[in-house]
Amino acid sequence: MPLTTVIFDIDGLLIDSEPLWQEAASEVFQQYGVKMSNEQYNSSVGLRTKEFVHWWFMKFNIPMTEAATVEEKIVKLVLQKIEDKANILPGVAHAFEFFTRKNFKIGLATSSPPSLIDLVVSMTGIGPFLSATESAENLPYGKPHPQVYLNCAGKMNSSPLECICFEDSFNGMIAAKAARMKCVVIPHNAVSKEERWSAADLKLSSLQNFGELHFNMLNT
Repeated sequence: MPLTTVIFDIDGLLIDSEPLWQEAASEVFQQYGVKMSNEQYNSSVGLRTKEFVHWWFMKFNIPMTEAATVEEKIVKLVLQKIEDKANILPGVAHAFEFFTRKNFKIGLATSSPPSLIDLVVSMTGIGPFLSATESAENLPYGKPHPQVYLNCAGKMNSSPLECICFEDSFNGMIAAKAARMKCVVIPHNAVSKEERWSAADLKLSSLQNFGELHFNMLNT
């Protein structure tokens, strides 16, 4: 089935927000006497904030009665940090122009809340290119469950088999592949050599590097 639709993740793919999520989570968790290592944080990249908080509350034996408050604090803080100092990552304009020239339907599918989608769309100016957005925040399951990708494709009346997804996280890659979509993964440099990325259809170092040759390979 020919490809007609592209779906992008947001955090760590369109903007360099992953370090800011880590900063926000670390600052809030420190209020509870917990210092989170880089390895611990990286093991849960791609989860929704609610799942992230519950997972580490269980690990650190923090009372679950505080979970909703911590989730709210992290989201509020990260939105402020993104607005203040996040950068648009290389290749965003290139990728959106590439697929617009091909008359592709373009969507966003993220574990982050709708408020972050709105902020990033405003910061990047990609609103006119978009056919649909979907947040996993209020879905029964987040990534690596495929529902957020399936919902986004459904909003665009696209079959999963017509879709390419661009991801930077392992959980996101698994979600895209579970949805039976093509997946291009652009992992952070620190983890890019890990063998687990071989599950993707294509691995690149930047959106800027995606071109006609890659597209034709995926579209066969």
